[in-house]
Amino acid sequence: MIEQNRFWRIVVYGSLLIAAVYYLLPLYVMFTTSLKGMEEIRNGNLLSLPLDISLAAWQKAWSSACTGVDCSGLQPYFWNSVLMVVPAVAISTALGAINGYVLSKWQFRGSEIVFGMILFGVFIPFQVLLLPMAQTLGLFGMASSIPGLVFVHVVCGLASTTLFFRNYYVGIPDELIKAARLDGAGFWRIFLRIILPMSTPILTVTVIWQFTQIWNDFLFGVVFSGLDSRPITVGLNNLANTTTSVKEYNVDMAAALIAALPTIIVYVLAGKYFVRGLTAGAVKG
Repeated sequence: MIEQNRFWRIVVYGSLLIAAVYYLLPLYVMFTTSLKGMEEIRNGNLLSLPLDISLAAWQKAWSSACTGVDCSGLQPYFWNSVLMVVPAVAISTALGAINGYVLSKWQFRGSEIVFGMILFGVFIPFQVLLLPMAQTLGLFGMASSIPGLVFVHVVCGLASTTLFFRNYYVGIPDELIKAARLDGAGFWRIFLRIILPMSTPILTVTVIWQFTQIWNDFLFGVVFSGLDSRPITVGLNNLANTTTSVKEYNVDMAAALIAALPTIIVYVLAGKYFVRGLTAGAVKG
């Protein structure tokens, strides 16, 4: 029996190791290629380690690579994404927490209908929203701007954040809210003193989810941004599609890693908290 368990343990871990290698191999190729010179790329092996490590491709991708007619690299696009992601994540998370709190602990007549309508927004294809969202941004005077992109991501992310928080708050005992109300605590005091301190798992899940969705978004970035507000995904696309006399694969790989680095760092540092938050009830129905 012990030998059989050991055998199946070896099979499981071996399968996981093979899967990990399979999924990490493209990342390995991108990273090693970004550290090679073009001569070594042309004459070397795709999977080989760099013989002479160089950060020239990273420097060029960041500060001097051409993205169309502009040759200032990905740096301005990166900071546009930062200016867009930070407020969009903060606002959509805060509004989702308040919505979830209201729909779970301060239910009113028709609250289930309201929640159903919000939930419907999770399943709407974003392509359907392009025309009405463009009209709305034009009406508010926020077209082709970073505040406009923030508004778009807050509106489109509100359904998911509300769903996460509402389903999490349903598991908090109603007796806590009733006791606090008997003690004279109001809506905001209960939320800030009781509910919010208990929300660390779902806050982590929501922030990571929203950060990843917004940072990696290309559709809204290419449709609603202007020349000075394009996010990193649009910059990366422009860089990769810019025609030059020599295709610099090392620069393209370095640019792709620069674009992916924030989300990689977030998941490496906070991935375990994301899993804990999900298992704590973030997506329970």
